[in-house]
Amino acid sequence: MRIACLGGGPAGLYFAISMKLRSPGAEVTIFERNKSDDTFGWGVVLSDQTLENLRGNDPISADMIQSHFAYWDDLSVIIGGAHEKSTGHGFCGIGRMRLLLILQERARQLGVTLKFATEVACVDDLKGDYDVVVACDGLNSKTRERYQEAFRPVVNTRANKFVWLGTHQKFNDAFTFIFEKTDNGSLWAHAYQFDADTATFIVETDEATWKNYGFGKMSQQESIAVCEEIFKDHLGGQSLMTNANHVRGSAWINFPRVLCEKWHHENIVLLGDAAATAHFSIGSGTKLAMESAMALADLLHNEPTIDAAFIKYETDRRAQVLRIQSAALNSLEWFENIHRYLDFHPVQFNYSQVTRSQRISHENLRLRDPKWLEGAERWFQGHDGPVRSPIFAGLKLRDMELENRVVVAPMSQYRAMDGAITDWHLVHYGERAKGGAGLIVTEALAVTPNGRATLGDAGLYDDKQIEGWYRIASFVHAEGGAKICAQLGHAGPRAATKQPWNGDNLPLTDGWPLIAASDIPWGEASALPKMATMADLSEVTAAFVAAANRAKAAGFDMLELHAAAGGLLGSFLSPVTNKRGDSFGGSVDNRLRFPLEVVGAVRSAWPSGKPLSLRFCAHDWLEGGLTAADAVAYAKAFAAAGVDIQVITTGETRATSSPQFGRMYQTPFSDQIRNEAKVSTMAVGNIYEADHANSILMAGRADLVAVGRPHLTDPYWTNREAAKIGDIQQAWPAPYALGAQQLNTLMARDRQI
Repeated sequence: MRIACLGGGPAGLYFAISMKLRSPGAEVTIFERNKSDDTFGWGVVLSDQTLENLRGNDPISADMIQSHFAYWDDLSVIIGGAHEKSTGHGFCGIGRMRLLLILQERARQLGVTLKFATEVACVDDLKGDYDVVVACDGLNSKTRERYQEAFRPVVNTRANKFVWLGTHQKFNDAFTFIFEKTDNGSLWAHAYQFDADTATFIVETDEATWKNYGFGKMSQQESIAVCEEIFKDHLGGQSLMTNANHVRGSAWINFPRVLCEKWHHENIVLLGDAAATAHFSIGSGTKLAMESAMALADLLHNEPTIDAAFIKYETDRRAQVLRIQSAALNSLEWFENIHRYLDFHPVQFNYSQVTRSQRISHENLRLRDPKWLEGAERWFQGHDGPVRSPIFAGLKLRDMELENRVVVAPMSQYRAMDGAITDWHLVHYGERAKGGAGLIVTEALAVTPNGRATLGDAGLYDDKQIEGWYRIASFVHAEGGAKICAQLGHAGPRAATKQPWNGDNLPLTDGWPLIAASDIPWGEASALPKMATMADLSEVTAAFVAAANRAKAAGFDMLELHAAAGGLLGSFLSPVTNKRGDSFGGSVDNRLRFPLEVVGAVRSAWPSGKPLSLRFCAHDWLEGGLTAADAVAYAKAFAAAGVDIQVITTGETRATSSPQFGRMYQTPFSDQIRNEAKVSTMAVGNIYEADHANSILMAGRADLVAVGRPHLTDPYWTNREAAKIGDIQQAWPAPYALGAQQLNTLMARDRQI
């Protein structure tokens, strides 16, 4: 087999080595436009696990690489004079130039032909002469550009600016992140040692700060001088250096995030940055390239045809690459939104920074550095009692004190009769009251009969409905430490539908008239609502107030207003569903007007010592829907009107909403609103482990965490998760003590295995 590698970086060299190890008779030629000793980076970061993978593939080059590694186990964060350090991370660095020379030497040993300073004008010049052309020609790949209709690349140029520098200042004890606030804005450095004398020093900032400094108009040396002044307290008198003197201007760039829909075309296959890029903040670009190189060589050697090898390579590697890219995206977005976190306490800032990619979770960090995490948990707890995980820290909202931060999310039961609850509800809520959560939120309680989504919806529109809820609230208060919150809502355009098991969101054949912000049906099969009149809005506001008074009589500790998921209040907030031409439609302020009237009226009726929450949609997942700026503006307005905590959800504005589901998929919206609007939030959405909840809380992404579906199948989710993470302080009902003892014993055994 004759193989041409277009590009002599780590991807091309390691593929050539891997191919020759498997197929010594293969003819492999590398074409590299630069000279053998040219390089335009500083250090390369690899994990201990990556090194083991390399050793399994080629022990000889792995040993050569390892002999030049600079090792560190710690991550350091320096901000505002504070220095936080955590350990157990296991990374190593090597100079990019050293790595290339090692790989070049090994490739020559195996019989690879290396052609440096050789410009290949077009990949077409090679594909006819070789069986396979491996295009590892970097993030600005000419091959990808030449066949862009086949590869269908998406290149997303990210917002932040960065410049890749080096220094002789030592950072050999830790991978170090340095954050500096200046009059022109904030800048930060990613610094790590890669040999005995030299460290990488990447300076990053947002575009506004970059413009304020005028970096774009500077030469490289002028830019470096400014960076040296900004970071002088951390450079020990050493200078910063560039090895990109061939680049005009200041050498600041934006990171291009590359994804390709397809990785192969005819006999050409993409490898490394040509196929996909990973942000430098997680140090996985070289890892991805070298591990993909191993996989491609394996398949070309083992599969019956080249095309079969290409197909399997793309199928097998894409999932792994996407996982790394997803983590890298989380990381780069954290840095792009760093202004949210710069005022955090240094302990919380460090935790947020370390866990930013979501590859390191709370319990994983405990394995890495239990001492640091124990101190962080003690800080979060805010007192000197026994240290517990963040979910078991208390929270006070007005006069209501919660024992912990776990919330049983509202989950519709559809088992009410004419709006009145039954014994089903007593058992349902009673079981969850015994399960350990700090707060239980009821299903949406309709404030009018016509505000019910289904005939099985519960309500608080009649005084006769108070007794059933009083019984439940009394049980909750008597049998556990939980508080209970009534969620009040009006289904609006989603009203008068069948129960889900009889036809989800399908209208009743004998339903009732619907109202909404505008005469827009929720879905194609939905009934058409009428645009609510001023009289309708006055009646609805009065109904919310009456329901709040009934909730007070029933003994609820807290109220939540439902303004999400396509309901009546939510239909006013979204520009997709609010097309009104009066003072209740159009601008953000106008769309807010009616929901704020309801909030104000309910807050006035609800006891001042009891908290009020509101659930609203921060993203419609629809074209022309809510913007991030809209959501932040809404949150500020609701807080000013007396809302104490806001439940941040997304989607369901219309039936065509298409959320990007995933683990904790709505938490980023809670993070943004909490830390930009400076309000308290509750995170919700595919949170199903204590590990998730602890990470969310400790990183400052929410103040409470709502867990829904897991509580449907396990009313004791909170207590079971406590046992799972080794928290034996969590209280169980006295009659269940023996069961709790057995569970704690079994979970302790599982943790030891």
